Amino acid sequence: MNVWDFIQNQILGMKWLNTAIGKGLSSVGLDTASRLGGSVQFFLYDVIKITVLLCFLIFLISYIQSYFPPERSKRILGRFHGLWANLIAALLGTVTPFCSCSSIPLFIGFTSAGLPLGVTFSFLISSPMVDLGSLVLLMSIFGAKVAVIYVVLGLVVAVVGGTLIEKLHMENHVEEFIRRAKGGVDIEAPDLTVKDRLIYAKEQVAETFKKVFPYILIGVGIGAVIHNWIPESWIQNILGSRNPFGVILAVIVGVPMYADIFGTIPVAEALLAKGALLGTILSFMMAVTTLSLPSIIMLRKAVKPRLLGLFAAICTIGIVIVGYFFNAIQYLL
Repeated sequence: MNVWDFIQNQILGMKWLNTAIGKGLSSVGLDTASRLGGSVQFFLYDVIKITVLLCFLIFLISYIQSYFPPERSKRILGRFHGLWANLIAALLGTVTPFCSCSSIPLFIGFTSAGLPLGVTFSFLISSPMVDLGSLVLLMSIFGAKVAVIYVVLGLVVAVVGGTLIEKLHMENHVEEFIRRAKGGVDIEAPDLTVKDRLIYAKEQVAETFKKVFPYILIGVGIGAVIHNWIPESWIQNILGSRNPFGVILAVIVGVPMYADIFGTIPVAEALLAKGALLGTILSFMMAVTTLSLPSIIMLRKAVKPRLLGLFAAICTIGIVIVGYFFNAIQYLL
């Protein structure tokens, strides 16, 4: 346990960095116990910590992803049928892009290539909701138990959601131009050497960092305000055990926003410190990453309103259930 605590607190959580920043700010005369000083410390610590984790995780996941280009993923998915196909699709979603908007082009490609609709939706649900990055980041904030349960439940939502869509036979509710497309992801990718994969991973770090970093700054800024300026009683009244509708409220607030796991982590961290319930926080994060308004608008280009509404309803119900489940077992974690 001592070794694991060290990994979680000092390597993933980088508590040493927070201490070092606090000492640095104190040395220049800024009182970190004050609201302003505490906000500056929180901001610097979280920006640096998340940036380091972001770059490392993107590099690692992009390297893994280089082994699963769209055409290879299609072949893998084509070997499975029924529930297994949905599960494999959900698992493949864990090594794909970090936000829902980035996942939709792959979803369109898979659907155009003739993969079952339910399978492609399992992929679409899991890709932004559950990835290797979310696992590591959640471990750094909430611990290993919460992170693992979160990932497992996210995969369950993806598999159940895709299976339900498959059973309802919603193929006619996909836009005509996608159903008529042929071989959208059949082009063979050249074999990559280790050097090619490293270069690809490096390029993905630079490209993704440029897109994500503004959201990190916004998220950390919001987190700093919550952490040091909003009274704890407010958060507990709205998102704590005193409000039985906190999970639903968190989902409603999260849907119009657009961010990925890296932008929502600092907000979640601040809310947890102020007394918000764990399940309520995780519901907020899932809603932001899975049901963001921009991704819904993009998905509308590919599917008709009835299927879009079903997708949103399945995700919303699943997220709410996950939230209340975590709130119920929080005392065990």
